[in-house]
Amino acid sequence: MEPPFTEPDASRAGLYIHVPFCTSICPYCDFAVTIAGEDRRAAWLDGVLREAEMYGDCGLQFDTIYLGGGTPSSVAPHQVHRILDGLHHHLAIKTGAMLFLEANPEDVTTQNALAWRDLGVDFVSLGVQSFDDRALAFLGRKHTGEGARRAVETLLGSGFDTVSVDLIYGFEGQTPDSWCEQLECATTLGAQHLSCYQLTFHVGTVFGRRLAEGAMAECEEDPLAELFFLTHRLLADAGYQGYEVSNFAAAPHHRSRHNTKYWEHVPYLGLGPSAHSFAAGRRWWNRPKLRLWQRAVDSGLAPVEDEERPSRSELAFETVMLGLRTSEGVDLDRLHDRFGVDLLASNAMTIDRLSDSGHLFVEGRSLRPTLDGLAVADTIARSLEIGEPDEGCRSTVR
Repeated sequence: MEPPFTEPDASRAGLYIHVPFCTSICPYCDFAVTIAGEDRRAAWLDGVLREAEMYGDCGLQFDTIYLGGGTPSSVAPHQVHRILDGLHHHLAIKTGAMLFLEANPEDVTTQNALAWRDLGVDFVSLGVQSFDDRALAFLGRKHTGEGARRAVETLLGSGFDTVSVDLIYGFEGQTPDSWCEQLECATTLGAQHLSCYQLTFHVGTVFGRRLAEGAMAECEEDPLAELFFLTHRLLADAGYQGYEVSNFAAAPHHRSRHNTKYWEHVPYLGLGPSAHSFAAGRRWWNRPKLRLWQRAVDSGLAPVEDEERPSRSELAFETVMLGLRTSEGVDLDRLHDRFGVDLLASNAMTIDRLSDSGHLFVEGRSLRPTLDGLAVADTIARSLEIGEPDEGCRSTVR
C-alpha cells in the first residue's frame, strides 16, 4: 500500500466506481464490461467495498462520486444504496458530495428514477447515442428512439439537478441534416447537458474487426470536421456552451464537476475492474478482467495492473493539452506555479502565429482556444515547446 498522498487538491478529489455489467455489449465498445448473473454482481459489490477499505488512509477527500460503466443503472437501487453506505464508511466523502450515475434508456422507469433521486443522485448521464431507430440498430443499442425520448422526459420530470444526453456522430451514411435532427431532439426535450462523441473504431471490438476486414469505413476527415463545427455552432445557438471539446452545458452549474477533475489534473481514485486513479504524481490502473480483479480484492490485495509516474515535463504537457481542449484554456500562472513552465515566454512566435491564424488567444493569464483551435487542440499542444521546469521552481507534484 502506498503511503498517504500529499496533494494540493486533495480536499476536492473525485471518486469513480466502475460497474462492469451490461445486458449486451455494443459493437463499438472497448470498455471493460461483461454479462454476468446475480452471484458475480453480488461478489463485485463486496469487492468494491473491500477495495475502498484499502484506501481508507489515502488522505483524499471526495466531493464527487461517479458510478460509471458498463451500465450502473442495471444495478438495483438497494445495491447502489449499499455501495454508497460502504463508501461513506471507508472513505472521506465530503458533506454535499455530488453523485453521478450513468444510465441506459431501457432502465429508466419512474420507479427507478425516483429511487435514484432518493439515493441522492444529482447528475444522470443517459446513453442515448441516437434518437433515430436505424442509427440505434447500426450501433447495436437495445432501446428505440421513442424509448430514449421517454427516458429523457422521465428523468427531467423526476427532479434531477442535471440530465445529460450522450450522442454519437461520425458514422458512415450520417448526413449533417440527420445529425442536426439528433441535436435538436435533445435540446427540444430540455436536456441540460450534452456529450457528443465521434464514433471511434477500437481494436478488438466488433466494429474494429469489421473495419480491418474492409466491411466498414471510417468517416472521412472533411465530413467529420463539418459535423464537429456544426455541433458547436448549433448548440451555441441553442444556448449551450461548449466547455470542452465534446461537452456542452446549458448553464455553468450543469457542467460535469466530476469529469472536469480529469481535465484539470485534480486527484481521483478509481475502484472496480479497469478503473484508473491519479494522485501525488502517480497514475495507476486496475486489472481489467473482472475475475482477476475479484481474485485480488478477495485475497486482500490491491488489484493494480500497472502504474506510471510521469515526469514533471510530461505532466506539464498533459496540463497544456487537456487545457486546450476546454473553453477555459490553460491557466498560465497555475502552470508556472506547479511546473515552472513559462508557456508564453518559450512560445512567443508560435503563439503569435496561432493567434493570427485564429486558433488561440490570450485573455488575462489564460491561453484559450477558439473554435478552430478546439478542433485541432492536440496538434496545437504538440506544436508548443513545454521544456524543462525552471531550476528554481518548486513543484507541488511529488
